[in-house]
Amino acid sequence: MDIYIVIPAHNEAALIDKTLSSLVTQTTLPKKIVVVNDNSTDDTATVVQDFVNQYPYISMISTHSSKDHMPGSKVINAFYQGYETLDESYDIICKFDADLVFPANYLEKMIQHFDQDKKTGMVGGFCYIKKDEQWVLENLTNKEHIRGALKAYRKNCFKDINGLKPAMGWDTVDELLAQYHHWEIKTDSSLQVKHLKPTGGTYNPKAKYKQGQAFYSMRYGFWITLIASVKLALLKKKPQLILEYIRGFFKAKNKKQPFLVTKAEGVFIRKLRWKKIKQKLF
Repeated sequence: MDIYIVIPAHNEAALIDKTLSSLVTQTTLPKKIVVVNDNSTDDTATVVQDFVNQYPYISMISTHSSKDHMPGSKVINAFYQGYETLDESYDIICKFDADLVFPANYLEKMIQHFDQDKKTGMVGGFCYIKKDEQWVLENLTNKEHIRGALKAYRKNCFKDINGLKPAMGWDTVDELLAQYHHWEIKTDSSLQVKHLKPTGGTYNPKAKYKQGQAFYSMRYGFWITLIASVKLALLKKKPQLILEYIRGFFKAKNKKQPFLVTKAEGVFIRKLRWKKIKQKLF
């Protein structure tokens, strides 16, 4: 299976060499890697160019988006700048972050999962962060969810969900829409990826209401939003975030923010969410 990888990178000069080094030493190599140097003010371009010079399947483009590190739109807009330089000959399209170190067999095992079940639309491992000199699971989501840092899609699944949404919540709505289109999500706990920069550590403070706005845009409704807000805030060990998420939800509702999904998709999403909530409770 041919793997294409797009890596959005904003000021990642200190880390992206580790990411690319881990990808060019895979037991199964990707067919193409494109790095999107997104408005970097450091030496990201110089570091990446060294890899471009050595590996013919790596390319780089530069783009200029907002300097603010906001979750959602910035990274997906950068992803599409890279995606548009690629042809349609891929079997798997990946959106990887520029601060990851992949185990050497990551892509090989990923392909195995796609091969084993033709209904598998997305595959991913788990992110680990360094804490007290130990690599521990970055436990921000449930075990069935693939982190936005390391998404991989079967081509037909990517097309069915109409690609990635340039908004906060893109890395949740993609999985919900994949299931709406009868695709399955596969996570592999043996694929432990080192996440060198914890999620959200450099987000702009203006992003604090974005999560609640994302819940609204996915048509969660208030009660699912409340449950999701409590769960996420407690996982982050920041209970004060609950109120900010709820405020974000009502800000979006009052402004009649556009939805990311249709009414029919929203009905499916709410039913799916309630089903999983009940399974965990009972």
